[in-house]
Order: sequence, then structure tokens, then C-alpha cells
Amino acid sequence: MGILVNYNRLVCMILFLPSLCYSNQTIASKATFYETSDGKGGTCGYGNHGNYMNNMRVTAVSSKLYNNGAGCGACYHVTCKEKPVCVSWFNGTCSRVETICSFSGTKLMVTDNREGPVGTDFIIPYTNFGSLAVHPGVAYYVYAKGVVDVNYRRVSCTNNNNGIINLALEVDEHTNYPAYIAFVPITYQGGLTDILAIEIYEEKCNKWIAMRRAYGAVFDMANPPSGPLKLRIQVTDHDGSITKWVQSKKTIIPSYWKPGTIIQTDIQLS
Repeated sequence: MGILVNYNRLVCMILFLPSLCYSNQTIASKATFYETSDGKGGTCGYGNHGNYMNNMRVTAVSSKLYNNGAGCGACYHVTCKEKPVCVSWFNGTCSRVETICSFSGTKLMVTDNREGPVGTDFIIPYTNFGSLAVHPGVAYYVYAKGVVDVNYRRVSCTNNNNGIINLALEVDEHTNYPAYIAFVPITYQGGLTDILAIEIYEEKCNKWIAMRRAYGAVFDMANPPSGPLKLRIQVTDHDGSITKWVQSKKTIIPSYWKPGTIIQTDIQLS
């Protein structure tokens, strides 16, 4: 049994990108911030849902963690590691030193892809960057650094139901019934599972047809089969060591769909 476990983890290291092989390991990196006028999902395609995902604690990540969109919806616990700074001076001598980083850190959900300075994996909206500070009174010193050292690890996005929630899809605004369908998972993974592929079942031909990852978390298909339709998704396991298909037990894509429709499914992922 021990040999099998080691073999599976070796396969994970060989076949999958490092961002898919997650564990409780803490990784050193850097974080910076960017100005933004809204939180509308960024390149993941979450649209207005980006305004309230994870209680608005969202972030952009490097291409390494974004992983061509498979990293959308992932949650990370990010902790600032900067040293204490001098906050008061007297006669040219530091008279008071304060800790500026929060030891408890903050949980952030991936909704966007951006590139920061070399070695920076988290490019956080300006309004969220201050959550790395131990309290608002010293947030200024965190912002002033521009780029801070952090540790991060992959975590679940939810503490409810043992991290298991139902997959929900929103029909994308560019959908054109019946010639083109596109949708984005808006609640699905608890933050610990990456969706690699989605397929729709063609009942007339008795086969599964692959959808295309259009961008981010958005999947689409031209000339889809007429509904109602079953759906299945390919996901990584919680530690990335294996992949599996999870299938709906009943038809979940209705016969008629329009932009903005929320589709609740019976697919559950931990």
C-alpha cells in the first residue's frame, strides 16, 4: 500500500503542474496590489458575482497559479511575513517599533490573472491588500512597501458541510440560444478542487461531447445538442494526485436557456 501511495504522488509530480499538486505545505512568495474600480470577476469570467465571492476577499494570481483558468475559484490562506518597522522617531532615533503583519493572515479567492514583479504570485485589489496588516492603524506601512513577502497554502473556501457544496452554473451573457451555449461555475469546488474539463451528453449518439474552455472558468460549445442534457466534469482530487469524472444523475441543462440563468445541479464536490 505504501508503494502505491508513493507511486501516485510521483505520477502527480510528473503529469500535473505544480499548482495542481497541493497539500498543507506552506510556500514562500510575494504579494502586491493594484487599483481596481470593481471586483467583477476579472479574467475568470465571474461577472457581477465577483463583487461578493468569498465576502469580496478576492485576488488576482500569477499565471503559475492561474493555470490557464483551472485555478479560478481556488482559495489560498496568505500570511504577510514582513519584519516589524519603526513607526516613530525621536532625534533621529527610532522610538517605537510595531509589527505590521497579521499572524492570522487572510483567505483570498482567485478571480483574475495578472502579472506582478518577478516572484510575485498574488496581485491583490487595493481594498483587500490591507487585510494582510495586523490592524488598520498600520496598514499604511504594508501599502508603503508595495511588494511584501508572504507565505501561502491552498485551503477550502467554505467551512460548511465538510467543504462539500453543489455545483451551480450561470449561463454566460454571450449565449445565443440555440446555436451557442456558454456557462461559468459560480459555486462548485469549495476551493480545493480544480475543474479540468466539462462534457455534455449527446443522447441521440450515446456519447459525451467535450466543451471548450473559452477563457478563465467559462466553458462553451457551438451548436450544442438540444436539451434537457446531462453534464459531467473532470476534476483533480483534493491533493492533485489523481483525476476523476463526476457526473450528474439527472438532466440539469434545461431545454431552453438564456443569459443570466442560474442552473443548480446535483453534482457535489469536496
